[in-house]
Amino acid sequence: MKRYLTMAALAAVTATGVGYWMSQQASSTQSHLPSLVGAAIAEGSHDVVEMSLGDPDAKVHVIEYASFTCGHCANFEQTVFKELRENYIDPGKIKFTFRDVYFDRFGLWASMVARCDPMRYFGVQELIFEDISAWASGEPAQIADNLRKIGRKAGLTDEKVNACLQDADMAQDLVAWWEANSKEHDINSTPSFIINGEKYSNMSYKEFSEILDEKLAE
Repeated sequence: MKRYLTMAALAAVTATGVGYWMSQQASSTQSHLPSLVGAAIAEGSHDVVEMSLGDPDAKVHVIEYASFTCGHCANFEQTVFKELRENYIDPGKIKFTFRDVYFDRFGLWASMVARCDPMRYFGVQELIFEDISAWASGEPAQIADNLRKIGRKAGLTDEKVNACLQDADMAQDLVAWWEANSKEHDINSTPSFIINGEKYSNMSYKEFSEILDEKLAE
């Protein structure tokens, strides 16, 4: 997947898609992410929180760029990532950061739901990647409702998810953050990885572990 929407286009589809559907709902509460140490500051009023696991001071830092609507990304999360987490992330050998990519409006919506509660982010992420076709198919209103169901399964209330999906400022800030990241690391496909500043494409666990072991031994 190589094409992505501009900030203006994503803002527009967010407003006309989820915005229209959510206008039919009773809730009008806005949800704001807390200011956290280590947050990547976007151009607007929100702090975009960096979602990281592992040792924050590890000598090897992996950044994954992935879209919530990318099948290859889902396969990576369900296979390679599980082994990386067991053998490198949880033991504290590396720091692993997941950065959302917004190639389409539904990927943005999924990110906004996942980011409703930073403490639940990776749990929601796992549910989203379980079966992309199950939630990302149908009309926009149905997709938004599917994301609410995922939110409920992760312990979020409908009111919380509704507020997050209505947060146009956060949507704009997320896209600005993504555009800045994509320019910095020249991201044009997913999943892509930055390992201690070097860019890599999708790879098997064997290939990934060989690179990590080499970096750890330096």
